[in-house]
Amino acid sequence: MTRYFGVAVTLLLLAAMQAPSAAPLFAQGPPSPSVTVAQPIAKRISTWDEYSGRFEAVETVEVRPRVSGFVDKVHFKDGQIVKAGDPLFTIDPRPFEIAAESSRAEIARARAQVALAMSEVERAAPLVRSGAVTERDFTQRSANLNVTEAQLQVAEANLKSAELNLEWTVVKAPISGRISDRKVDTGNLVIGGAQGTTLLTTIVSLDPIHFLFDASEADYLRYQRLASSGQRASSRDSSNPVLVRLADEADWVHEGKMDFVDNQFNPRSGTMRGRAILENKDQLFAPGIFARLRLFGGEVDALLIPDSAIVADQMKKIVFVVGDDGVVKAAAVTLGPIYEGLRVVKSGLQASDKIVLDGLANPMVRAGAKVVTQPGEIKPTAP
Repeated sequence: MTRYFGVAVTLLLLAAMQAPSAAPLFAQGPPSPSVTVAQPIAKRISTWDEYSGRFEAVETVEVRPRVSGFVDKVHFKDGQIVKAGDPLFTIDPRPFEIAAESSRAEIARARAQVALAMSEVERAAPLVRSGAVTERDFTQRSANLNVTEAQLQVAEANLKSAELNLEWTVVKAPISGRISDRKVDTGNLVIGGAQGTTLLTTIVSLDPIHFLFDASEADYLRYQRLASSGQRASSRDSSNPVLVRLADEADWVHEGKMDFVDNQFNPRSGTMRGRAILENKDQLFAPGIFARLRLFGGEVDALLIPDSAIVADQMKKIVFVVGDDGVVKAAAVTLGPIYEGLRVVKSGLQASDKIVLDGLANPMVRAGAKVVTQPGEIKPTAP
């Protein structure tokens, strides 16, 4: 028994003597993680700036009567499409018909007076030479002829005014578009003229349609510098293309063009108002609808990377870059829009950088870690 105990002690001593020689084997640590890396795609791309805005009718008209009277008929259905010249309301025309007849009678009386005054002048003309009629009497008769001719002109003008008022008893659509609901019904008295007129309804045009948006001062200055350098024409001078997307749409499927830029900044918001115009043949757009607009912002040299290679670090966006020594570094980047399925990097990367594509889920892949790299490739995923 004692002999076995001594052998055991001897084996323990030998193990203790050999233990220090094994320590360096464990001090080497686990193997370096493997990651896939690739250089970003360097490409000259067309940039598009996005803005929120709303549609607005090209033409908007408040329909008001030009003459006063009682509404006799309403010729439209609320909300229907009307064409320019379509009758909308009829105001009782009888008082205006009477006024027109009275003006015609006044013209007939004035013409009779002109004829009488003209005959008196014609009879007096030869008598002046013989002395039977004095020069003063002839002058008086000539003046009476001029007065009656002027009265005839006044009567003719009054007839035109009466006929115009009679024509205005039928209120017609001044433009084509969609009409709103009626503001007055049959039998109501409406006031016409220049002031205090009654609002009958409103009409808005639908095709084409405007899209209004506001651009920041920084964007405006960038556009001006691009125009000065010849890289992008100003929207004041050129119909730069735009794309529009509605709230329920994922793609930019509606095309239009710029047609107006305001002449000053809004002092409250510090923004410049811009306007685009789009076709609306299917009447999908309606005035007041909010949407997103993309405006052509010129061509720039950009670096493209997949969104999966981007890591959020509090308020910053980080991309891991592997140096020639195999050590991972964190690069803070400024991102732009999506182009061909890849994210545009505005700043923070170089075209020669090797960015980490796969392996980010490994907690050992962090800034300062040494990694083993495998070549990968970045490919656009969408045109």
